[in-house]
Amino acid sequence: MKKNLVPLVLLALLAVFPLVVKDNYYRHLMILFLMWVVIGSAWNLIAGYTGQVSFGDAAFFGSGAYAAGLLSHHFGISAWWGLALGGVAAVAVGLPFGWICFRMRGAYFALATLALNEVLRHSAAIAEGFTGGMVGILIMPSFVSKVPYYYVALALAAASMASIRWIVHAKPGYYFVSIREDQDAAESLGINTHFYKMLSLAVAAFWTGVAGSLYMNYMGFIDPDVVFSLHDISIMAILVGIVGGVGTVYGPMVGAFVMVTVQELFRSGFFGLFAFLGRATGSSAVEAVAKTITGAHVLGFGILVVVVILVLPNGIVGDWRKIRNAFSWTKTAT
Repeated sequence: MKKNLVPLVLLALLAVFPLVVKDNYYRHLMILFLMWVVIGSAWNLIAGYTGQVSFGDAAFFGSGAYAAGLLSHHFGISAWWGLALGGVAAVAVGLPFGWICFRMRGAYFALATLALNEVLRHSAAIAEGFTGGMVGILIMPSFVSKVPYYYVALALAAASMASIRWIVHAKPGYYFVSIREDQDAAESLGINTHFYKMLSLAVAAFWTGVAGSLYMNYMGFIDPDVVFSLHDISIMAILVGIVGGVGTVYGPMVGAFVMVTVQELFRSGFFGLFAFLGRATGSSAVEAVAKTITGAHVLGFGILVVVVILVLPNGIVGDWRKIRNAFSWTKTAT
């Protein structure tokens, strides 16, 4: 009962957030956070539970984004229908790929997912007549307020986490873990490992594609370099999982919060602190540092991941007991 109460309380707090916080800047950050909860949960299913490390999240994310954008651009249909079609489009991309590439293991599969992402990015750039090429696709936002987008993102985050939690605690989830731990042993027990890896990929691709469709509707603009970005999508998804805790249900949520916060800290120069110091002191050196820091979020990600791997190898949620014991020891020593 207590385990179910915590997520319900958290969901209630998230539901009232936009009603209490009126600042659109913080609403925007929360929409990004919820979007990354969806993407991170999807990556965690295929990599954390099934053990198939993927760099291909951008391929599924971009497929979902373009499914929504092309509906509006070519057919005049609301891009919101892309929330359904985007997940299907991502699965349509992922299943043929998985059928071929799941015969490879380890680093070879990871490299194949990387290649898939690059193939789709270049294909979208070349097919100008269909995708708009590097000019991209621009649509008119449906809402002026960020509140509707927030609640759609919250609903998707809750649905993705609930569905993945249900899957990992059902029979397929146990098969996923057996594949992760020892694929040969799982096959010797009669588990169709190829089928269950395909199933894991389909669920992960679906939710990542849905997140891409949400991005198209919310931002109103996409191009190949934005939605098929290796760093901004695929690597970010991996970092969300690693920092939060690979193979944990709530790890992606914690990882998404940490990564979005760190990214914004650097992008905004620690929320304008360095820019303020530069104006207050009139120092060109401080202003130069401020400009450097705003573009150094990759460095911040790198430092954070190194610290997490060294101190919390199982992520924040995976090593939560270690964190709690460390603080308990500090209180006892005091």
